[in-house]
Amino acid sequence: MVAEPEAGVRPCPRSLACLLAPLLVANAAAAQTVAPARLVPAQSEITFQVKQSGVPIDGRFRKFDAQVALDPKAPQTGTVAITVDTGSATVGFAESDAELPRAPWFDSARFPRAVFQSSAIKGLGGGRFQAAGKLDLKGTPHDLAVPVTIVQSGTQSTASGEFVVKRLDFRIGENEWADLSLVANDVRVRFKLVFTGLGPL
Repeated sequence: MVAEPEAGVRPCPRSLACLLAPLLVANAAAAQTVAPARLVPAQSEITFQVKQSGVPIDGRFRKFDAQVALDPKAPQTGTVAITVDTGSATVGFAESDAELPRAPWFDSARFPRAVFQSSAIKGLGGGRFQAAGKLDLKGTPHDLAVPVTIVQSGTQSTASGEFVVKRLDFRIGENEWADLSLVANDVRVRFKLVFTGLGPL
């Protein structure tokens, strides 16, 4: 004899799906309700360092933006998108700064923006996270895993970290500048991004 379902209760042909459905709905709702954090540009920076003839050269990007929707307590539901104006790169020397937007380097006329878009964010504990995604620079996308540490003070959250990219993977410094004895392949990128509106750790 098959028991009749109670009045108002619909039978579920897939018991596992029935058990998971409320959890999936709750997670989806949580992801949708995370308000985007707001970048504080005046307190934020993205810098880079490369060696030329063995001498470290420090530079920075003067224009960038960050779109972050993240609950630090449930980072797997979050998204991060960083957009950098490649024409804003500077190393502090007028002659070099004039060269950086040109075709052998960033080719900013054709590729005005570099974009990192996350595909997965993982919490590592203690305010540490890893954002995996793709960096699209000079029309060339590559997978990238970025370590991030978040420190909070009052209403502000500071996300910082660093990573290394190979400039020739993105065709940065072409033709005679591809000679690694002139300019090293490794470029170390550091960032400090200050936000308001990020949830508590």
